[in-house]
Amino acid sequence: MLKEVSMFEEQPQPEIEALMKADPEFKQLYQRHKLLDKKVTDAELGVLPIDDVTLNQMKREKLAAKDRLLRMYDAQH
Repeated sequence: MLKEVSMFEEQPQPEIEALMKADPEFKQLYQRHKLLDKKVTDAELGVLPIDDVTLNQMKREKLAAKDRLLRMYDAQH
């Protein structure tokens, strides 16, 4: 189901998938983080032309999403 779980590589993938099914907020936040990760990577590679301010905002939002996801995961385990 998940193609990339690098953020949760130390956690068992079935647990992450179960949490995504059980918690719509977790799933939405996970998908948002994944989208931001792709956009940041594309911007850094020059594929997505954006200014530095926007890139930094995306990086901050991505980090905040990751922190929230990890807290949500830890609260369940």
